[in-house]
Amino acid sequence: MKRLAILAVLGLTGCSTAGPFVTNISSDGQGGLVVEKCMVQFNGFLGTISNQEATTTRIYLGNLPQASPPRAK
Repeated sequence: MKRLAILAVLGLTGCSTAGPFVTNISSDGQGGLVVEKCMVQFNGFLGTISNQEATTTRIYLGNLPQASPPRAK
């Protein structure tokens, strides 16, 4: 019975997930940025790290329209 409990605990602690973390930032070629985020999973049994649940967001970096100055009368 103790052996089964130890195996269950090891099975639960073998993998861990963290994030999301920004994994890449690049230009979109139109004055904006493309930001990619992923969750990172570490598998302790196999010693591997993998990405999962990746998302991509585009951020526009342009000038905002400004109010014109008041006209003199």
